[in-house]
Amino acid sequence: MVYILLFRGVGGATQLPTAPLRAALTTAGFENVATYINSGNAVLRSPLKRKQVIERVAAIVAEKFAFTKAIYAPTLAEWSALIANNPFPQAAATPKYLHAALLEKKPPASSINAIQALAKEGEQFAVAGDAAYLHTPHGFGRSKMAERFDKLIGVGNTARNWNTVLKLQELALAACS
Repeated sequence: MVYILLFRGVGGATQLPTAPLRAALTTAGFENVATYINSGNAVLRSPLKRKQVIERVAAIVAEKFAFTKAIYAPTLAEWSALIANNPFPQAAATPKYLHAALLEKKPPASSINAIQALAKEGEQFAVAGDAAYLHTPHGFGRSKMAERFDKLIGVGNTARNWNTVLKLQELALAACS
């Protein structure tokens, strides 16, 4: 099974350097390990179940990097569904303005409505399956909707811009062989 590892909260003071992370995961017996930029992304192949992969990876990153935040591990099939379910396909033409957030569970309707209420002209927000999609055509950093997303969504999540979403799929496909 190929898993895409998404480490929540990497950046600033919290770092997971790609080369040492890749080496640690490979040494632990994971196959076809790849990492992508220093913002908490990895891909690997393993016969283990998702829960076991997360537990093993969590132990490795806690010991070697003092990282103790949430780790998400969607399969390649789940990640491909996240891409296919994008409710704003036209926004993918400018991938830096489109973000997908993997959600731990479906957020309450009140949370979805609160985020949608912050959308300014041209911005879009939707939840489809276990993902939320934010289209911020004026810039993610300028969007009140994006700024308040994490507090308002009400469920655990980790977000990536569309460039990263597509690159992780590419790396996961390569890890299949």
